[in-house]
Amino acid sequence: MTATHNTLRYRTLVGTIITQFALGSVYTWSLFNAQLSTRLGEPVSKVAFAFGLLSLALALASSLAGKLQEHFSVRQIAASAGVLLGVGFFLTSQAHNLIALYLFAGVMVGFADGTGYLLTLSNCVKWFPERKGLISAFAIGAYGLGSLGFKYINLMLLSRFGLEHAFQFWGAIAMCMIIVGAYLMSDAPRQENAVSRASSTRDFTLAEAMRQPHYWMLAVMFLTFCMGGLYVIGVAKDVGESYVRLPAALAANAVAVIAVANLGGRLVLGVLSDRMPRIWVIAIAQVAALFGMLMLLFVALDSTTFFIAIACIAFSFGGAITVYPSLVSDFFGLNNLTKNYGVIYLGFGVGSIIGSVVASLFGGFIAAFHLILVLQVVSLLLMLVVRRLPMAVVAAPVMSAKPRLHARGLRELRAN
Repeated sequence: MTATHNTLRYRTLVGTIITQFALGSVYTWSLFNAQLSTRLGEPVSKVAFAFGLLSLALALASSLAGKLQEHFSVRQIAASAGVLLGVGFFLTSQAHNLIALYLFAGVMVGFADGTGYLLTLSNCVKWFPERKGLISAFAIGAYGLGSLGFKYINLMLLSRFGLEHAFQFWGAIAMCMIIVGAYLMSDAPRQENAVSRASSTRDFTLAEAMRQPHYWMLAVMFLTFCMGGLYVIGVAKDVGESYVRLPAALAANAVAVIAVANLGGRLVLGVLSDRMPRIWVIAIAQVAALFGMLMLLFVALDSTTFFIAIACIAFSFGGAITVYPSLVSDFFGLNNLTKNYGVIYLGFGVGSIIGSVVASLFGGFIAAFHLILVLQVVSLLLMLVVRRLPMAVVAAPVMSAKPRLHARGLRELRAN
């Protein structure tokens, strides 16, 4: 490995962390709900639906990002996503009705965030094929920390400048960070796999991957993680107040518990995934989530048991989100990771709204919890099937283990 190659990949890692931190700021959305509700004269529930649309648009954009990579560099796409994000927040500051809010904050901001998120993550992982889990933990951990860091930034902006200017400053800060991060990035070299004499490996195209039964098993498992994690994160404070009967101030601590457990899952399970088979790391996450949901449904809860239950679910969700890109690459190869993981990542958007829909149709969060519990059991059974399947082993010509830069990579190597 050359010194220049090493420089490029560590610059890309730094740029990815900066970009992911800025993109993660969208998870501070709830800070704006009350003031938006007053400004628009609409109930908080309708205003908050903008975040559901944002999550859905984020997942859809992530699934399409691989197509963009066929025509543009990761630097160009990430910088464009940053500009679109900044414009989206500026237009959101001018929104005076729900339709405009849904269009600008939901669709535009979500699409920008999703375009930058998965593409920069998968590109960074490709630079470090020997440490995929650790690199995923760094990048996705930065995404999680973005919500924590921008919580204080946005609270300060709201208190000093008011709603309209807070959105504008938020967009400007995030846009500048993403553009700086994009400048540091380079496209990863195309990976060619070392193989044994007994078997050979190749990368699955999206069409080939989608013909594999275990691709859809992995998708169902991912959907379950996202549904459970996102729904519990969204209603934890309300569950603490109305179901566990905790005082409002004590129930609000659920937000901090979830943030710490989520980050812990990303770091712990991300590092573990480089030291043991990733499917077993996913099994650990599944058991933690199942334990947490069983506690919520069948244990007489007090503050301690409630916080333990939601911590288990948040830990599981954070870990699964971190490990899944590398797990998908284990089964289907690194070179088409953005596309192959992108379709599975649609489960993030779908999962973000299914829990809310079920709760509204069938009488509250307990109905959603029961559905999540059933899916968790199904996912655990699917994991037992998936773990027995080979990882990306097919008939193909033997390839060299030495990384090779494609044409765009060579151009960037000379430029840097």
